[in-house]
Amino acid sequence: MTGLGSVVALSGGVGGAKLVWGLAVAMDPLNLTVIANPGDDFEHLGLAICPDLDTVTYTLAGHANQYTGWGRANETWTFMDALESIGGETWFRLGDGDLALQVERTRRLSAGECLGDVTADICHRWGIAANIRPASGSRVRTVVETDIGDLSFQHYFVRDQCAPRVTGFRFDGASTARPDEAALAALADPSLRAVLICPSNPFISIDPILAIPGYRAAIAATSAAVIAVSPIIGGQAVKGPAAKMLAELGLAVSAQSVWRHYGDLIDAIVLDTADVRLADAARADGLDVLVTPTVMGDDAGKKALAHAILAFADSTRALAKT
Repeated sequence: MTGLGSVVALSGGVGGAKLVWGLAVAMDPLNLTVIANPGDDFEHLGLAICPDLDTVTYTLAGHANQYTGWGRANETWTFMDALESIGGETWFRLGDGDLALQVERTRRLSAGECLGDVTADICHRWGIAANIRPASGSRVRTVVETDIGDLSFQHYFVRDQCAPRVTGFRFDGASTARPDEAALAALADPSLRAVLICPSNPFISIDPILAIPGYRAAIAATSAAVIAVSPIIGGQAVKGPAAKMLAELGLAVSAQSVWRHYGDLIDAIVLDTADVRLADAARADGLDVLVTPTVMGDDAGKKALAHAILAFADSTRALAKT
């Protein structure tokens, strides 16, 4: 294990979950809190679906489907096949094992339990030592503004395969949502070692968290280094629509657009070696910079990146907060 102190990671789905897995190996996972994006959540087939929260949970439990990047490993599809045969909606795929989580979570939420408690209990049952928290138990929903009108996130992302041109985003319910108390407590921990913004899409994975009152202020108040990992490498996104969104919004498809999007919230940026030429520009913008391989193609890559970031967090200076 590297170093002492707690770490808070803000995470979306696949890319964030990979780094979180590496962190849970590289440090004491009891000192790791993951704040998961709530903006992808939606109601489908009468069920409360939390895609990014589930991806992080499945990954740390060893249940993630490594081939699809979503859902559970060794999945079967009897439910979806039966649903299709009677004319049900099948554009959003729920495997039989995944369905069990959705049904049980919906049952417990309907009985009055909060999302954070339900998630914590599932993590305990699956032997996850890290503290996985939804950013809020309140209803927060990402709406993608496009050239064909406003689309709920899952309609844009899954049903329409990210085809419409993006013109903007909004996060319905975020302004009145209550931040998760355990997540805020982790950000206020005096032993906090670093706040990490995972290599997740800044618009649809991280911004929904930051739109909830309390998070920006808590991050700005910490004396720990706030470090973002760029999801853009060499002008491309490793996975997902981040590059397409940047281009459609009139921004350069570059790690520079990522760090400037976060602005004064961050103290440092992690760039892939393919973007070493951008390091001086980041420093000119007042950031500390780590240049290291960031593609996490296997478990060794996840662990190596986590160790490098933790060592960087321990050595870099946190810029003065204003």
